[in-house]
Amino acid sequence: MRPTIKDIAERAGVSKTTVSFALNDPGRISEETCRRVMSIVAELGYVPDPVARTLTTKRLGAIGLLFPQPIHEALSNPYLCELIRGIGEVCEEKGLALTMLPPLRGGLVESARRAAVDALLTVGVGPGTGVADLLRRRHMPFVTIDGAESDSTVNVGIDDEAAAWLLMDHLLGLGHRRIAILALRPEVSIEPEERFSLVRDRRLAGFGRALAKAGLDLESPGISVVSVVGSIEGGAEAARTIMAAEGERPTAILAMSDAAALGTLDACHALGIAVPGELSVAGFDDIPLAVLSEPPLTTVHQPGREKGSSAASLALAILEGREATHIRFPASLVVRGSTASPRSPGPDLR
Repeated sequence: MRPTIKDIAERAGVSKTTVSFALNDPGRISEETCRRVMSIVAELGYVPDPVARTLTTKRLGAIGLLFPQPIHEALSNPYLCELIRGIGEVCEEKGLALTMLPPLRGGLVESARRAAVDALLTVGVGPGTGVADLLRRRHMPFVTIDGAESDSTVNVGIDDEAAAWLLMDHLLGLGHRRIAILALRPEVSIEPEERFSLVRDRRLAGFGRALAKAGLDLESPGISVVSVVGSIEGGAEAARTIMAAEGERPTAILAMSDAAALGTLDACHALGIAVPGELSVAGFDDIPLAVLSEPPLTTVHQPGREKGSSAASLALAILEGREATHIRFPASLVVRGSTASPRSPGPDLR
């Protein structure tokens, strides 16, 4: 016969409430009592009924991460993997599960509607979207990562526009005037017909401000914007197409993700294009692989792992009724060996 909490309580000489605390909230009883109860749990082979546990604790014991694209695509981006590392560390510390939620039926609203979790983290979702409205109606604690700061949402991120300005200004300062931008393909799908990317828009705005300082803009001759998947394969494919096109080649490729930049480096190695001798390459994120590439990658550093852990901690704070406020991490330019002045620099228009 399957053992029950009552059996454990009688064997341990404690109340059923004490057994429940030992299983679900051990901090509320003494360590000695908890050890005695848990030894009997192990002896009897007791396995909690997850449905009954949920009814008792009013918690599911899980945090959800709402991905902006299918999981197999998301995990091909090392930056998102760094976010997951940080979230996972908090979940492990708190004894929680992490549920990864891809878009359903072409959008995120359906995923958010079905999410069976205690709190939810979203990536790239702004405060005025259907997802945010739905979560507020569900009274579900949620925190946005790389979203937008507002009175109605708590966000963890960086100043993407300012960081992008630093990166483009670096290339312009080296003398580059023929620059291909690998922009992140709009990924966040709130509804099947509505696709956008807050991160893409902000970074393009930062690139545009830096170009304006040089008397250029995103539509100037020599400047191009190509939408790519934020993965090594996506960057490699885009780089091969760009470098094989007729006309003057760019002297620099600037990618909105390190993954796409590393793919560009791979393509250049295969094509025999010297980096940075013939082509400068820059990325964004400063993932661990960036410093190990050949040559090491010039990029913008942002703390992906710390962003993930902070977002998870804030979501738990909201869940527990504690105050939670926006966190904006600093971002910085990291210049390494993948960028240099072009062999035949264009005129300095600044």
